[in-house]
Amino acid sequence: QVQLVESGGGLVQPGGSLRLSCAASGSRFSINAMGWYRQAPGKQRELVATITTGGTTKYTDSVRGRFTISGDNAKNTVYLQMNSLKPEDTAVYYCNADGADLGPTGWRGGDYWGQGTQVTVSS
Repeated sequence: QVQLVESGGGLVQPGGSLRLSCAASGSRFSINAMGWYRQAPGKQRELVATITTGGTTKYTDSVRGRFTISGDNAKNTVYLQMNSLKPEDTAVYYCNADGADLGPTGWRGGDYWGQGTQVTVSS
């Protein structure tokens, strides 16, 4: 199994910044890509940004130019630097990892999720 632990959420005023972190851990695993999704009250979970282990990034249009995703492959950690935050960025942010882990019957592909961290943008 792969565990994802997020940190860095909180309350910030409009125009402010936050940095989210997510670290993956487990006994035997490999990661292909990591990313961030968010879910606002009453809305579906949506992709925010992803990054592959090769460094290829993807952003949803509403955050491009304000958010930056980065990763540290050696630490199996992904970061999301969020600048110029807006009230509409308020949501629970979930870390996601695409990879595989070594189970009792061999390697198995997996889509892993963190527990979520609340980001609230409000004055």
